[in-house]
Amino acid sequence: MNDRRPASLGIIGAGRVGMVLARLASSAGYRVRIAGSGDPSRLGVDAIAGSVSAAWAVDVARESDAVILAIPLGRYRELPVAHLQGRLVIDAMNHWWELDGLRPDLADLRTSTSETVQRFLGSARVVKAFNHMSASELEEQARSAGAPDRKAIAVAGDDPADVAAVAGIVDDLGFDPVVAGPLAAGVMLEPGSDVFGAAASAQDLRELLAGFATSQRGILVARARGGTLPSRW
Repeated sequence: MNDRRPASLGIIGAGRVGMVLARLASSAGYRVRIAGSGDPSRLGVDAIAGSVSAAWAVDVARESDAVILAIPLGRYRELPVAHLQGRLVIDAMNHWWELDGLRPDLADLRTSTSETVQRFLGSARVVKAFNHMSASELEEQARSAGAPDRKAIAVAGDDPADVAAVAGIVDDLGFDPVVAGPLAAGVMLEPGSDVFGAAASAQDLRELLAGFATSQRGILVARARGGTLPSRW
């Protein structure tokens, strides 16, 4: 796979996950732009060492080689769609009913939430990653390549080159990338799955993914889809 790793990363969402990813990306040498929900001057990115700057979401989308989405999933329709067209977009969002409310469109087991985001974003190139580990684990578990206790992060996407680029970002930020499959396979990384919340090694993560079909969540997903799961997973 061709590694088209970007030079700059944009992050839309300045909560705990967004700020942790900004710190990790800055430490890895990326130019980072981050947007919150309000005035960029109030984000306090000066506390982050390295090349991190605050900007409006439109500018983050327009000026970054790749953009990580780290806002509550229920707000995905607020994203600057026009400026994300053709852009590599990394979906780190999750559906939480406590934050998102009762949203049948986000709780439909017949599709993954990343596919819902992809349909909304049109020609953006959506890849799922960085969603199944908590902010504290992302910050505490990042390790240099080859470290014996290094943890893994799953990546799901439809374009092999985009998946390779995101896998490179995962590696740079301190984790072993594990390819889960196409974007539809992102359902295996969502809340309720055995993968979600697991700080696992690459081998253990592969085993969790391989066992999805027979897991409680996998059985529910299969029932919602007529009793079977795609063989590509």
